[in-house]
Amino acid sequence: MLKIAKTSAARHLGAAAAVALTLAGGAALATPASASSDTSGAKPRAQTFELVGKQTSADEVDLGKAGFSVGDQRIVHEDLYRGGEKVGDHSAACTVTQVSPAALQCLGTFSLPEGQFAAQSLLHLPAPASVDVAVTGGSGEYSAARGFIRTVPAGETERHFTVHLER
Repeated sequence: MLKIAKTSAARHLGAAAAVALTLAGGAALATPASASSDTSGAKPRAQTFELVGKQTSADEVDLGKAGFSVGDQRIVHEDLYRGGEKVGDHSAACTVTQVSPAALQCLGTFSLPEGQFAAQSLLHLPAPASVDVAVTGGSGEYSAARGFIRTVPAGETERHFTVHLER
């Protein structure tokens, strides 16, 4: 197992993994920042909403060379909250693609009652104070979702997500 769990790289990796991966949100959970539609409904609806992720499990997988090396992974699962109420969950996996300087490819999925959406990011360590993660697709209400998620760590096991979507 990777021995980075107590290093700042591990803290950033865990935060980044959760952030860089996908996020799903529901219309009931979302507060539209702006919504526009013509009579044909062809224009995308823009919405922005906040979620809090609280980590429920995390682990490192040491593949290949012993220690922090290309191919190693950090796997994270979180419960998602809005207004103190659990509304969904989120899983992410970050794979080390370069050791020095450290870089990780992160992929994740957010699941909410109205559907799911996926996100991805190439994360360079040390991670910045916030990371913008691209929304790459979805299902259900989010089948045409595009946008980004700004993630901000709030300690070692909590993250704040601001989701910006067009769908």
